[in-house]
Amino acid sequence: MGELTVREDQAPDTSPPTPTPAPVGPVSELAAWAYDAEQAHRIATSLAKTSFVPASLRGKPFDIAAAILTGQELGLRPMASLRAMDVIQGTPALRAHAMRGLVQAQGHAVQLVESSDTRCVMRGRRHGDDEWQTVTWTIERAQRLGLTGKDQWKKQPQTMLIARATGEICRLIAADVLYAAPYVAEELDGAGRPAPTYAAEPVTAAEILAGDEPDDEPEPPGESEPVDPDADAAAQLADETGGWPPVRKPGSGA
Repeated sequence: MGELTVREDQAPDTSPPTPTPAPVGPVSELAAWAYDAEQAHRIATSLAKTSFVPASLRGKPFDIAAAILTGQELGLRPMASLRAMDVIQGTPALRAHAMRGLVQAQGHAVQLVESSDTRCVMRGRRHGDDEWQTVTWTIERAQRLGLTGKDQWKKQPQTMLIARATGEICRLIAADVLYAAPYVAEELDGAGRPAPTYAAEPVTAAEILAGDEPDDEPEPPGESEPVDPDADAAAQLADETGGWPPVRKPGSGA
């Protein structure tokens, strides 16, 4: 036997791992989710190097698995999930068109009323409601929040305004649809956190101290009510006797 001959029992095992069998009978929700997570990772590993995966997810099986599991909670099939969301620093976020589609698929109405490079107005109505709710995003609002300095805001402000308005109106009328991914990708910063949607007005020191000022001005000296000498004597007597009336001798006339 030559030196290059490898014994059969020492050859490396290159066969794929045996998949975990599907749970049989009643199982807990956590056990079912763990099984789904394992299957999602197997799918993600197979897809990670294909061109069907968006460039932002390519070669990242764990991120792909997170996107698939998030999409499952939203009612999306695996490939639709990969086209519908981005994973930003581990946080899955829907793209604006996908969020509108999910909300509309549940029977809620979302309409684009006005759109330009400087202003976007969207309105929405929950299924079964009669009244519309409206949100407005302007370029001035974005400037106050410090958003317009970002590259995408410089290149396509109209698209970014639509995305911001989409996220706000969809959460307003259909938050129950978006538990798994409540923000559109354009609303997250580089660390996967939601960027602010409003700018708080600064509070001045005068406003803070205003609550500590007394309601009534102190009375100036010399303007207090006059003291009744009889009442003062009665109070002193009550202190000396413990509050009881003084004992009078019989025949004293008192």
